[in-house]
Amino acid sequence: MSSRVWGIICLAATLSGCFQVNTSQAPMATTWEMSEQQRMQAAHHWEVLARNEARGIMTNQRLRSRPLYVFSPQQGTPFERGYHSLLESQLVQQGALVSTQPEGAVIISPTVQVVTHSDRDSIRRPPGTFTFLAAGIAWAFQPLKHWSEPALALIPGAAMLDAFGGNITEVGNTEVIITTRASEFDTLLYSSSNIYYINAGDSNHYESRNGLRVSSQW
Repeated sequence: MSSRVWGIICLAATLSGCFQVNTSQAPMATTWEMSEQQRMQAAHHWEVLARNEARGIMTNQRLRSRPLYVFSPQQGTPFERGYHSLLESQLVQQGALVSTQPEGAVIISPTVQVVTHSDRDSIRRPPGTFTFLAAGIAWAFQPLKHWSEPALALIPGAAMLDAFGGNITEVGNTEVIITTRASEFDTLLYSSSNIYYINAGDSNHYESRNGLRVSSQW
């Protein structure tokens, strides 16, 4: 390496030392750690949620031996009506004392909030997605002379897609926050919130006309 190049490198290093490093006039955006969030797109998923919430309620010492009344709005959404029945059934199966009247009972009140994002930045694929695709393409284009039947070369790739394809779904822009609370005399005894992705076309299953809707579009 010539002395001139070394001189330029040394000059650049010297100048860089004159400035503070790792500084910015505004906070820099960074990403979150990898996390997962389930998509709710079947009535069976409502049943799974009801089962989990019933178990959580019954593990609460203050609720285990108390009569419970599951509140349901008169004109509820499909989810509210379905979740009401499923939660009642699951509570009974868990051994809870479920009352048909609110008087003298702890009130179980589910609430639903639909969140619609309209200005999301690009979302990266899960780690390994492109490696998986590249491996599949490379396998498919292996020299066909190694196979007695060329069509057989597609079988391993198809098997890999079958094995892993069901674990991948689109992120989507519509989410739902479902909170199940138990209260008595203005005192909150239990509260559990769950967040799911939902299909945009299914938002009417969860969104009440008189309910709260949150959107990132103002």
